[in-house]
Amino acid sequence: MLRELALSAKAAARRMAYAGGQAKRRALLAMAGLLVGEAEALLEANAEDLRLARQAGLGGAKYDRLRLDARTLEDLTAGLRQLADAPEVVGEISELRTLASGLQVGRMRVPLGLIGFIYESRPGATVEAAGLAVKSGNAILLRGGREAFRTNEALVQLWRRALAGAGLPEEAVSMVPTTDRAAVLAMLGMEGIIDVVIPRGGDALIRLVSENARMPVLYHAKGVNHLYVDEYADLEMARRLTINGKVQRPGVCNALETLLVHRRVAGSFLGPLAEAMFAKGVELRGDAEALRLVPAMKEASEDDWSTEYLDLILSVRVVASMDEALAHIARYGTHHTEVIVTEHYPNAMRFLREVDASLVLVNASPRLNDGFQLGLGAEIGISTTKLHAYGPMGVRELTTTKWVGLGSGQIRD
Repeated sequence: MLRELALSAKAAARRMAYAGGQAKRRALLAMAGLLVGEAEALLEANAEDLRLARQAGLGGAKYDRLRLDARTLEDLTAGLRQLADAPEVVGEISELRTLASGLQVGRMRVPLGLIGFIYESRPGATVEAAGLAVKSGNAILLRGGREAFRTNEALVQLWRRALAGAGLPEEAVSMVPTTDRAAVLAMLGMEGIIDVVIPRGGDALIRLVSENARMPVLYHAKGVNHLYVDEYADLEMARRLTINGKVQRPGVCNALETLLVHRRVAGSFLGPLAEAMFAKGVELRGDAEALRLVPAMKEASEDDWSTEYLDLILSVRVVASMDEALAHIARYGTHHTEVIVTEHYPNAMRFLREVDASLVLVNASPRLNDGFQLGLGAEIGISTTKLHAYGPMGVRELTTTKWVGLGSGQIRD
């Protein structure tokens, strides 16, 4: 049954590859309208998922990501509309040049084909991933977590209505109709049917996909993200960015997990910051020097520096230099998001050059590493794999290029 579903989605991918931009735009706008018109039914389905998840003991970050509310639906609707109005990239020809023979060669942007998307919780990802697949001329086979099954099922039915109304194949957005773990392994073995697989979830899921996939994998590692307060930082700005990075939504991959503070400003910065953090329920875990400055912190262990808390916990280290901060990030970072707060231009540029992460920021919150926040309309994930895509994956990242040639009878001697 799953193989037949995948083959139908594969056939839809071939049709989507040459679908017109206006048809795709109509589908995206129709889905945006359905999110508004069917909001009550969607929230009811999500409420049932939340109830069952709570009964099953799901809590923390996973429970937070499972929740669908009016604000989330508004954001998803806005993202689809932004995506609908974004420039069309499929079929775009770049680097066109004429060779000595008169042959014109260039690169044409084309869809990847059938995308297998395997993810946990996050019903919003069902909307974003499918929207990106439609805009980029791909088809997508969704396998969400059991905890969001009812919400995802309701969303996929809306996608099918939107596609059919736009004259596009309904099978372009398909969902694995079971939560059986064996379905994941079956998908990962569909070499030649599924063109690329994208996992979005915890370490266990990423390992499972990476070790078993018979097709290319685009994934992101956990987000052990750092904010470095330079000796030349605006300390009020640093305070606001630290609080936003940790507190605004702690259970997501672009939340702040480790704070690095230059020794020259640590004495004036950490006390007021700690007071604000404690007031917001944040637990601080510091190294020896941070503990000396803020005795109310807990002592950080070696494991803390490599932990993605996804909770109101922040590790804090005082560093003697920018070199020490860079070395810490190189050792413990996960190539996700890194921030420097500084008013010193050479230090800012050095940080941008030397830090290896999918998004490196100067004087901005790590929470901005997000497709919608960066103007992509939506994202299917944040890639830390470097090859093909690095950072939030939007429409362009779900395409590739092929060589094309325009001749007038050229032959090879």
